[in-house]
Amino acid sequence: MRSRLILILILTTVILSMEQNIKSQERPPFNDLTAEESKVIINKATEYPFTGLYEKYEARGTYLCKQCGSALYRSEAKFDASCGWPSFDDEIDGAVKRVRDADGMRTEIVCASCGGHLGHVFTGEGFTPKNTRHCVNSISLDFVPEILPAGTYGTALFAGGCFWGVEYFLQKEPGVVAVVSGYTGGHVKNPSYREVCTGRTGHAETVRVTYDTRKTSYEKLLKLFLEIHDPTQVDRQGPDIGDQYRSEIFYKNEEQRKVAEKYLSLLRDRGLKVATQITRATEFYPAEEYHQDYYFRNGKIPYCHAFTKRF
Repeated sequence: MRSRLILILILTTVILSMEQNIKSQERPPFNDLTAEESKVIINKATEYPFTGLYEKYEARGTYLCKQCGSALYRSEAKFDASCGWPSFDDEIDGAVKRVRDADGMRTEIVCASCGGHLGHVFTGEGFTPKNTRHCVNSISLDFVPEILPAGTYGTALFAGGCFWGVEYFLQKEPGVVAVVSGYTGGHVKNPSYREVCTGRTGHAETVRVTYDTRKTSYEKLLKLFLEIHDPTQVDRQGPDIGDQYRSEIFYKNEEQRKVAEKYLSLLRDRGLKVATQITRATEFYPAEEYHQDYYFRNGKIPYCHAFTKRF
């Protein structure tokens, strides 16, 4: 009898361990899409030629699926076909699926992970030695300025004062693969730093964090964000004053929103007058190059950000 109880306990432990392992391997929820993004990614429309963000983009890095975060293409495969859309002659192994159009005329390409529409693939045109052209809608893609291995990556958007300091702390966190300083939350397209500083664009200085979902989580990064700046300050952070320095969490999906609400509630329960806002993410605009990796390139340390244990 005793041996049977021991065996049952062992089996129960193994099953629970397996369930936990399965949960840890689950893909993060898909990102929310705007109406314009849904039109292309879900309903398979095509964006107008020569209008996409990445059509002439030449930076070194990796292109991700906007809907699920899977790595799709690397910049080394990108070339200029002068067709009006980003062109690639190769994909990351297993990342892109080919589907014949119903009329049999063309071959659609979709994200192999989520099925999101990317564009169409053509062969025999002779643009490159690989003789293949993936014609991709810019709106179906996100870009990370790092060469990444195959996999699924998460994105977080945090505003907490000068983006130099937020970038500094988050970039050092294990599992983070890239942090880009930029602007979001406003109404002006492609704003400059000078425009944002007027306080009339509605944008906040924000960092876009790309992370490996196998090594860290949105929850862990959000907790760190709330510990490296003062979430009680209104429209400022330390000596930096203005609406663009507000504390704000821009969520990409409902799961992120729930995590953000959970931790802001915890801070309020502990007596903090939290000023941090929670807002659905909209278009993110990378800041000028001299703002990127600012402290790492200049050998300085943040002047208004520091770690304070809160959780």
